[in-house]
Amino acid sequence: MTKISPEIEIEENISIESVPLVSADVSFASNCFPKYKLGPNNQILEEPKEDSSGLSLKEVVEQETTQLSEQHKRLSVRDLASKFDKNLAAAAKLADEAKIREVASLEGHVLLKKLRDALEALRGRMAGRIKEDVEKAISMVEALAVKLTQNEGELIQEKFEVKKLANFLKQASEDAKKLVNQEKSFACAEIESARAVVQRFGEALDEEEKCSPKSKTQDVDGFVEEVQEARRIKRLHQPSKVVDMEHELRALRSQIREKAILSVKIQKELAMSKRAEKNKSCMYAFDGSETLGSCLKLRPCSDAAPLLSKCLIQWYRVSPDGSQKELISGANKSAYAPEPFDVGRVLQAEITSIGQKMALSSAGPIDPAAGLGSYVETLLRKSSSEFNVVISQMNGQDYSSNSVHSFNVGKMRIKLCRGWITKSREIYHPSMQLCGVRGDGNAAAKSLFWQARKGLSFVLTFESERGRNAAIMIARKHALDCNVVLAGPDDRV
Repeated sequence: MTKISPEIEIEENISIESVPLVSADVSFASNCFPKYKLGPNNQILEEPKEDSSGLSLKEVVEQETTQLSEQHKRLSVRDLASKFDKNLAAAAKLADEAKIREVASLEGHVLLKKLRDALEALRGRMAGRIKEDVEKAISMVEALAVKLTQNEGELIQEKFEVKKLANFLKQASEDAKKLVNQEKSFACAEIESARAVVQRFGEALDEEEKCSPKSKTQDVDGFVEEVQEARRIKRLHQPSKVVDMEHELRALRSQIREKAILSVKIQKELAMSKRAEKNKSCMYAFDGSETLGSCLKLRPCSDAAPLLSKCLIQWYRVSPDGSQKELISGANKSAYAPEPFDVGRVLQAEITSIGQKMALSSAGPIDPAAGLGSYVETLLRKSSSEFNVVISQMNGQDYSSNSVHSFNVGKMRIKLCRGWITKSREIYHPSMQLCGVRGDGNAAAKSLFWQARKGLSFVLTFESERGRNAAIMIARKHALDCNVVLAGPDDRV
């Protein structure tokens, strides 16, 4: 339970005693004590000064005392205790009803036993159809006894629950009463303390009224000057201090952001320089841009380099810090076209020839294609996206026809068709695979591999690199919404 601590309007006047005196060498518009009133959240608001003389300081204090007593009445917490008492009375009523039902259940057992005994005695004296009717009546009485027993079990369980609820409400009511009394005593103590302060302040004003008018005017003027000076300092300097701190905080954040960007840039350059040092000893180099949508090809840069056709090649994805290295299954040719999974990672090719192994890494992580993100966001707003493709292979065999097909990527399924003829239409499921082609064909950057289901796969060539990468990203996003991860063969996701 939250502690109720009333905000007392006189706190600002009380704190004046602990504030060091401020220089009174200040000019003011008037010498009278300013009018003020309580605004929202018990905030003291000054009213515009008028030429005529306002209320005296004693009248202002009396108004604050009246408002304080009204606020004390609003802070009553007796309603909370009354709610707990009502709930406890309801629980006691339920317990009484359960007792009445229990007594009625016992009387029912007695009546059923007497009825059964009477029917048993009657059955011994009857014969024929009347005896059968008596036996049926006895069976009905036994059924009623079983049902009554079941009702008794339910009644016992209900009685246990009601008793448990009554104990809980009783304990809660006692705890609530304790907390209410405690909080009430705290509030009363604070209010009495405030009243004592107000009373002392009123007695001091009474003494001041008995003094000479000249000394009274001087003391009140000095008091008014100190209060107004303190308020002016609070109003003018504290907001400016907060604004200055906010400006400093923004400047520090911008500096931290700049230093973080610089740190990332330096780390990237350092990693690139390290990889460049390692690549100097390699007899091969990469041809092609290290961005999504391009194709990286290995080429020998030394006459002593073995022919690539006689070497074993394997491509890997490596994290920027070099801590994780993932084999790209099927990427064992001299060329590789990066796919969306490769963005932000370093590509590495291992070349093995006559027992000698060489590793060649890209200069840095693969960069995303320019404008691809906004293009994908636009397509994701649609219910489905359609791309023109040509089937290059089907189930690992070259496809004879070069006709244009439609590759439709929807939120629930992928469809490949030509006009009204549907080649494949599959919903997203765990056995489906989708990735970029991992070969060294001329159109590797425009092609993707799609396994619709086990035993049915296609290699599709798109009109552009952007279309191929957008189709992969959209399909993976929709599949992920269906709790399916679309990746290539043996990819770790």
